[in-house]
Amino acid sequence: MKRRGMLHIGSGYLINTDTIVGIFDLDKTTYGPRTREFLAMAEKSGQVVSAGYELPKSFLVCKEDGKSRVYLSQLASAKLQKRIEQL
Repeated sequence: MKRRGMLHIGSGYLINTDTIVGIFDLDKTTYGPRTREFLAMAEKSGQVVSAGYELPKSFLVCKEDGKSRVYLSQLASAKLQKRIEQL
């Protein structure tokens, strides 16, 4: 995947594409207990940022300044992937 630039993930949030570790669909990934545990731990440690007020459809895991951050987005993971491909 060719990455460069800034990705708009909703509600004015822009993410540097070089920091993205993965983009995940919430409906498909939260069935697994490890994903739910990961998200709960990230929330508890203050690593989760909600990019909007609507129900999130996806989440992005980013590595920023040596720390992990999770962004919740109301945009579908497929739409975010298409936006990256269009950069």
